[in-house]
Formats: sequence, structure tokens, C-alpha cells
Amino acid sequence: MKVNGTSGVGSASGAKAARPAGVGGGFRIDTAAPAAGPAQTARANGVAGVASVDALLALQDVGGPLERRRRAVGRAGRILDVLDDVKVALLDGALDGGDLDRLRRAIRDERSQTDDPGLEALLDQIETRAAVEMAKLEQGGRAA
Repeated sequence: MKVNGTSGVGSASGAKAARPAGVGGGFRIDTAAPAAGPAQTARANGVAGVASVDALLALQDVGGPLERRRRAVGRAGRILDVLDDVKVALLDGALDGGDLDRLRRAIRDERSQTDDPGLEALLDQIETRAAVEMAKLEQGGRAA
């Protein structure tokens, strides 16, 4: 079959005779000696590409304002749950030091992650009230 066109390809011939293995022009990959300059630069660029992907993944972990707000609401919910447990225990007359310790730990964890002065003041009030209730428990334990 003859192909005419701008590429100048001539006619195709039939199948060629098979060559013995290991002889001549089969598929082969030449192993060249490592180049000194340009190959090293290419490797450095490849590493920089991987580092930029790592940086993007780290930024995704940080999260935006909505993610920070979601985490803050979750922490506030945990504090409110502990406060509710303390309230129920106070009403039942079964408040013990463990409940107040959980409350103080929850407040301490929240305090380390906030920079809002209003929230700081509220946490101070809750912490003071927990200290007063702890003192009452200790005073009641000594009297009994």
C-alpha cells in the first residue's frame, strides 16, 4: 500500500524476517551516565513540587473560619454538658469532687484555645463558682 502526502512516506513492505534474540535493533534502553548539572536541578524541582503539595495539605488541616467556629461550638457544647451534670448533681444533693474536677479540666482546655476577653471573663466566673462549690464540699466533709 502506498501512502502519498506531505510526509514523504514511501510504500510499506511486507513482514520482515525474524531476527534471533540478542541480535541487532530490537527495543533497548540505553543506560547513560548520570548528568551532573541539569538532572540535579530537575530533581530539586521535583522535590519542591512535593513540598508544595504538603503545604497545601497542611493548609487544609488548619481550616477556615467556619471550621474554627465548628470546633469552638463543639468545645462549648462539652463545657455545657459538664455544667448540666454539675447542676443536676447539685439539685440531687449528690455533687462530688469528680464532677467539679471535670468542669475545671474542661474550662482549662477551653481557656488555652481562646483569645476573646468576654469568653475569658465568663470562664473566670464559672471557675470561681466551681472553686466555691469545691470548698463547700471540703467543708462539709470535715464537718461530717
